[in-house]
Amino acid sequence: MAYDASVLQRAQARLDEEREQNELNNRSRIAAIYDRLPRLREIERELRKTAAKVCAASFRAGEDGALTIQRLKEENLALQREREWILESSDIDPEDLEAAPICPVCGGTGWRGAVMCDCLKELCRQEQKKELSTQLGAGRESFDRFRLDVYPDTYNAELGTSPRELMKSVLNKAVRYAQTFSPASKSLLFYGATGLGKTFLSGCIAKTVAEKGCSVCYVSAGRLFSDFETQKFRPDGSDLTRRYFDCDLLILDDLGTEMTTQFTVSALYQIINERLMESKPVILSSNIPLEELEARYSSQIASRVLGSYTRFKFVGDDIRMMK
Repeated sequence: MAYDASVLQRAQARLDEEREQNELNNRSRIAAIYDRLPRLREIERELRKTAAKVCAASFRAGEDGALTIQRLKEENLALQREREWILESSDIDPEDLEAAPICPVCGGTGWRGAVMCDCLKELCRQEQKKELSTQLGAGRESFDRFRLDVYPDTYNAELGTSPRELMKSVLNKAVRYAQTFSPASKSLLFYGATGLGKTFLSGCIAKTVAEKGCSVCYVSAGRLFSDFETQKFRPDGSDLTRRYFDCDLLILDDLGTEMTTQFTVSALYQIINERLMESKPVILSSNIPLEELEARYSSQIASRVLGSYTRFKFVGDDIRMMK
């Protein structure tokens, strides 16, 4: 999962802090045992000196090295037996004297070579969820809160069904999409008039996908194009927009509310085309009628969206006005 650099940085900082705290706890626990049983500390020191004594005996002239090594071995075994007796009589588990890492797989670094360990992945998942909650505002987005009763239940001849039945189908497909999501899932187009639940439902998908441990970028069209504009003038060479290309799922909300310029059209094409070429899914949410996509943006963008994205039509009455 290609998490945004800021998400990874926060997760790594948390892991480093937890590792340091774990090391402090280990030292405190071991020191407390040795303070209570000072003879145990003395034995540990003597055992650590054994290897050095063996080496010294091997190089000393005029001394039978084999006999000396045998004597040191017997002393070592005697110390180990005494150590075991002290631990057993004091009801202390030998593992209590070991400095156990917070993660037995990576030792608490978060990495196994160039591969991210599961411990760091979990912290990234948590930080991703926090970031989404901030981006989504109230953070109330969940499929259980999507109210079908606000959509008219009367038959609509143009739709061939009622708005409520149509939106029930949209909801069920969205739930299935989120629950079975993978970085190779299809891209979606949410379209329809304002206030019909497109933003809310895309937020539900974002949270469910993030919960699965996938990286999600949820951004309004205005913010995305602003980031592309800022990127042009960044003196440090860092890439502000890379996350929009690398994330497992990009959700671009409110497409069409921005001021359309040649620059925004170019940025949108770059995003849609590159993610399409790499089979990375996008969810576009827009109030623009489908027939206006080409006129507003370009035939290349309209062709890619209408030809490759699964369309979800939102119908009904403006929920915000009803509230």
